[in-house]
Amino acid sequence: MASLSIPGVEAPDETGLSAPVCRTVTPEGDVLLLVPGDSAAARAAAHAQDDDLTAVMEITDVAPVSVPHRIRGRAWVAGWLTPVRNEQRAEAAMLLAERHPVGELLGIREALQPDPAPGLYGRTAWMMLRLEVGEGAVDDLWGADSVEPDEFAEATPDPLVAHEAELLQHLHAAHDDQVRGLCTLLGDRAQICGAGDRAVPVGLDRFGLRVRFTDARQRSFDARFDFPEPVQDVAELRRAMHVLFEAAAE
Repeated sequence: MASLSIPGVEAPDETGLSAPVCRTVTPEGDVLLLVPGDSAAARAAAHAQDDDLTAVMEITDVAPVSVPHRIRGRAWVAGWLTPVRNEQRAEAAMLLAERHPVGELLGIREALQPDPAPGLYGRTAWMMLRLEVGEGAVDDLWGADSVEPDEFAEATPDPLVAHEAELLQHLHAAHDDQVRGLCTLLGDRAQICGAGDRAVPVGLDRFGLRVRFTDARQRSFDARFDFPEPVQDVAELRRAMHVLFEAAAE
């Protein structure tokens, strides 16, 4: 879930119009955003002078399973916002379409239409914006840290990111007993896992699984279960999960 704020723009969009419909990162490390053409972000970018419109995108990461305290982390990317124009539009649209091949194609096509006059952005369905990254920050389950623009540009998506929500929901619905059984791998902390306790998988990446254990008194803690080695796809994940479950059952 992402939102876009621009310093100096009062109450940008109570209806959420400044929330990007879709977004992606270019090979150079800029963030491409598709926003409604009548949003505050689109209007401000259309009228900005000298490419000096500063903006902050906030991304909230919410666990895709029902669990208390579902927000897993937040990230902020600050920089300079400009419209994507002229010959850059087709390339930007292709990048967006690669990451969002189904849901927002119509909006991407409409964003490719010739630029209207500055005063007509209220009649335009969509607008593509470019956020040149100046600085970033992350505050999540693993800790808080700043992110430099070159680090942001060099980062690559986790190979499981497109499947994480579905996989966590499947683990929670179909393998609840086995997930709870991972408590036996916690050493001294295993004694707090009783019959009435819950174990909900809240995070999954190539390095391992994160589970939130909650006891009958609603006290919670997260435990991380690392895979023997990083996985590269769902097939390798299945094998790694099988190893984890077997170890817990011994």
